[in-house]
Amino acid sequence: MPTLAQSAAEYRSLWARFSQRLSVTSPGRLLVGGYLALVLAGTALLSLPVAVAEPPSLTFTEALFTATSAVCVTGLTVVGTGTRLSLFGQIVVMTLIQIGGLGVMTLSTLFAVLAGRRISLRGRLLVQEELHQNYLAGLVRLVRMIAGVTLLFEGIGAGLLFLAWVKDLDPLRAAYFAIFHAISGFNNAGFDLWGTSLTGFLDRPLVVLTIAGLLVVGGIGFSVIADLSSWRPDRRVTLHSRVALSMAGLLMVVGFVFIAAVEWGNPATLGPLPWHQKILAAFFSALTPRTAGFNVVPTEALRPATLFFLLFLMFIGVSPGSTGGGIKTTTAAVVGAAVGAALGGRDELVIFERRLPRGVAARAIALAVVASMWVAAVTMAIMLLERFDPLAILFEVVSAFGTVGLSTGITPHLSTPSRLLIVVTMLVGKVGPVTFAMALAQRFQAAGVHLRYPEERISLG
Repeated sequence: MPTLAQSAAEYRSLWARFSQRLSVTSPGRLLVGGYLALVLAGTALLSLPVAVAEPPSLTFTEALFTATSAVCVTGLTVVGTGTRLSLFGQIVVMTLIQIGGLGVMTLSTLFAVLAGRRISLRGRLLVQEELHQNYLAGLVRLVRMIAGVTLLFEGIGAGLLFLAWVKDLDPLRAAYFAIFHAISGFNNAGFDLWGTSLTGFLDRPLVVLTIAGLLVVGGIGFSVIADLSSWRPDRRVTLHSRVALSMAGLLMVVGFVFIAAVEWGNPATLGPLPWHQKILAAFFSALTPRTAGFNVVPTEALRPATLFFLLFLMFIGVSPGSTGGGIKTTTAAVVGAAVGAALGGRDELVIFERRLPRGVAARAIALAVVASMWVAAVTMAIMLLERFDPLAILFEVVSAFGTVGLSTGITPHLSTPSRLLIVVTMLVGKVGPVTFAMALAQRFQAAGVHLRYPEERISLG
């Protein structure tokens, strides 16, 4: 029988081997592992009897789906958050939203900074990958800024929502509802406690505009916020900020015009509303597909052309380093610029009179293609498993990949295999694009350094 000293030595040896293996694991794998661990922890908590308002407890699939949706700040649900879950279960969901929105590694770094610990190079690399940053310099300062911005805007949002809801609810319940929806809004999650999202609040612009403001700030990207906060008349904002802001504004305007034009006379959506509520609903409906998931009109009642248009908004998503998902606005901008350069016969990629480094276009196109292939594969798989309308299935898959949360109503009726496919898609949408982009970049760099093949032409088009 081994002695206590031998057992301790064996455990130290196992820990040393584990630490050594962990030290050579890529940041992408550690990032995925962190989110998987958070999802499993959330699943375990939501599986407890105390997590539901009344028996029976959530099944493993229901708990897994809900935890994944919260961690990936998606908002797709198979159980009613405000009806099926107890106060404990709702707080678990709210906590998962906050951690998932800001990022596992970002929050870990923040706690280490608050504890006075020094952040290692590996820790900085993890935060760099999670926040889509190009440089290691200033990451700890950025993490501090993220915490301050989050508390500030969630606090303002919760205060405004409290003022709007305290007339209908008792003060304590109004405060809780305000905090929950402020966190869900800022993190672009789309979870709600009302059961009907925001469809009953078009006559209260304070509620709709507060949530809209939280969605914009949460989706604009923390690096953009940091850049704008340090703006001076003699200093221009970075190219990244200009592209992110321009794309966000363009998508918002185009989305508003399209939705207003198509849905203005739809009797099931904007048709019965007065003109000022039509404008507000069209504006919010153009904003929420950018990974938010709240809705002020029934999504399933939108015309097929509108649903198809929303697919593009959901697929693009918001800015890098934000609380939302999608392939990101900057990726879409680079792909568009690459197409324009190819059609114009130009070799260099130029945006806002700035030349982008070689390889950026290839990585952006690869990211968009891989994302499209994943969405297509999962959509076809679910089509084989279910008998729902193909557009509704595609809409659900893109909503999951873009971590949006908008639904035509088929999510609760999906079979277990289809739900698991949506779960994986939400995880891929949350961490997959970053992992794929980093892997492709390293592979291209390695190939370029060690081997150069003969050149030969092929015909295109």
